[in-house]
Amino acid sequence: MAETFEFSPEGYARLIAALRARGYKACGFAAADPQTQHLILRHDVDFSLDAAAAMAEQERRLGVSATYFVLLRTEFYNSLSRDGLQSLRRIVGCGHEIGLHFDAALYPDQPAAVETAVAHECALLESVFGGPISTISFHRPVAERAGSANRLAGRLNAYGPRFVKDMGYCSDSRGAWQFGGPLEQPAVREKRALQLLVHPFWWQDPPTTPVERLKAFVEQRKEFLDHELARHCAVHKAHDGH
Repeated sequence: MAETFEFSPEGYARLIAALRARGYKACGFAAADPQTQHLILRHDVDFSLDAAAAMAEQERRLGVSATYFVLLRTEFYNSLSRDGLQSLRRIVGCGHEIGLHFDAALYPDQPAAVETAVAHECALLESVFGGPISTISFHRPVAERAGSANRLAGRLNAYGPRFVKDMGYCSDSRGAWQFGGPLEQPAVREKRALQLLVHPFWWQDPPTTPVERLKAFVEQRKEFLDHELARHCAVHKAHDGH
């Protein structure tokens, strides 16, 4: 029976321990060798920078490093805000790398403009936190764009053939292992490198289903917006009695 790992901080710690016990060592994209037991820990930050920062701090305690891919164009968080920058600094302060999470769907009729847009967003993100952006990942990837090259705009592409074909690839997309758990991957049995995509949003306490996690997120965002409106707008503050 395949070993399972609860989607929680404790479950994540157990997963990392299990991979280490099988000989894996955390490694960045640039240094990873497909034929070696290198473990690329990749985190696409789709919904919450707070959840990402919490996972970054857990990984520091576990003694592993990862790459966190951040969206610049999203309705769910603001990397340029005070709180957003604080979260980015927490992640970097734990010894992790920041990458660009790029949404090519925002350029549907401009396939030729994607590389230029990647370069522009990378430059903007670099100016935000003062460090280099050397790796990108696609948000809602389109196969012909995501997997066509190992580099885009001079940066490593996490969906390039080297990282998804030459080595193993496993993702918890939508809060579940869509193609088998990490320990079930052929690359693990063959002792080859593995790119493990873990979205921090799904691995929070208390453990719950993806649907319930999203419902709780909506309620948290409502509370956050209510608090921020009261802090910045006298009309709202007077209306609700804050």
